Amino acid sequence: MIQSLFNSVRVRDLRDRVLYVFFGFFIFVLTVNITVPGINLKVWHALLEKGALFQFLGMFTGGALNNFSICAMGITPYINASIIMQLLTVVIPKLHELQKEGGEQGRQKISQYIRIFTVVLAVLQSTMMTVSLARYRGELGEHVFLTSGIFYYLTVIFSLTAGTAFLMWLGEQISDKGIGNGVSLIIFAGITLRYPDYVIKTLEMTGVKGAGYLLNVFMAIIMISQGQRKVTVQYAKRVVGRKIFGGQSSYIPIRVNNAGVISIIFAISILYLPSTLLNFIPYLKGGFLAKIMDFIKNLFDPSSVFYNLIYALLVIFFTYFYSYITFNIMDISDNMKKYGGFIPGIRPGKPTADYLEKILSRITFISAIFLAFIAVIPTYVMKLTHVTSFYLGSTSLLIIVGVALDTMQQIEARLVMRHYQGFMK
Repeated sequence: MIQSLFNSVRVRDLRDRVLYVFFGFFIFVLTVNITVPGINLKVWHALLEKGALFQFLGMFTGGALNNFSICAMGITPYINASIIMQLLTVVIPKLHELQKEGGEQGRQKISQYIRIFTVVLAVLQSTMMTVSLARYRGELGEHVFLTSGIFYYLTVIFSLTAGTAFLMWLGEQISDKGIGNGVSLIIFAGITLRYPDYVIKTLEMTGVKGAGYLLNVFMAIIMISQGQRKVTVQYAKRVVGRKIFGGQSSYIPIRVNNAGVISIIFAISILYLPSTLLNFIPYLKGGFLAKIMDFIKNLFDPSSVFYNLIYALLVIFFTYFYSYITFNIMDISDNMKKYGGFIPGIRPGKPTADYLEKILSRITFISAIFLAFIAVIPTYVMKLTHVTSFYLGSTSLLIIVGVALDTMQQIEARLVMRHYQGFMK
């Protein structure tokens, strides 16, 4: 891996692409520090400390949410739009045909739908955020917004939407002119901007124990991210004229972790939503409603047993759900049958699909248990070590490792293409 980094600097085209990625990071850091005008940061920071969901989303924005930057919503609407579009391609036959048989034009059409959907979600999310904050009052009756009025609120909504649209455009530019997935790299940059501070504070308070915990989690994430099951596929020989085609052996790589970190993000967003919404409701002293609010807050406290149990079950559910969406068994089985491929000992068609589904189910079980474990374990580690600064270390580590490994694989793939000498050498 280190040698690949040195080699990437020597190749001019690859070096330009790597430099473009870092230039995109520089632009992203600038947007993080462009604050929306008219914000009472003191009241805003006090509100952020109450909302666990805001802290979680702030980890992916590189501090943009803390600064109430124009990119405070981050790239989250684009991610949600992409996930929803993937779900719709499974449900709506026309979208499925467009994705499967539309070729490059079909992919561009789906990308256009995702962009439009991203802007719609950004407008809805920024509107809900602005309306909620306009009604919020601090402990001393202070407002988050220093000014009011419909024109100002529209300005805030437009600023937040434009910030998300700009990050979406920046991510696409990095994907086209840089290395790796631009959106993933922006999330990677957002985490790494604040991650060193979390690590330093944790190591200062825990010492060797904290370093050992980080190292073990880091190694486990690499093993799960790189792990895959190779299913052998044999292609039958075909005679076309005087030539013989096929007869070769290949394999289908089934990754252990097909869901990535999406399952954790979905689960934690659902769990943090009730307690976060309660923060916007004025606190009622005494009475039945006040008891209900306190009960819900205690129930969804991240340190409670109920919360962590539901958290683990949701992670397992979404891991299975997303794995079966990303790894389409029927399409793979149909393509194998179409091109004369078969798994040794398994008949083509439905038996092949059943065999692949059985393998995927077993592998996903390992991935789901692992993701549920690393999602819950930070809570108990913080209880044992009395550290509260290292917030969701396992989740952020999973994203950092996944994006870094994917980017390095693309760099190595480009290096192999450029240094390929052919059969005549």
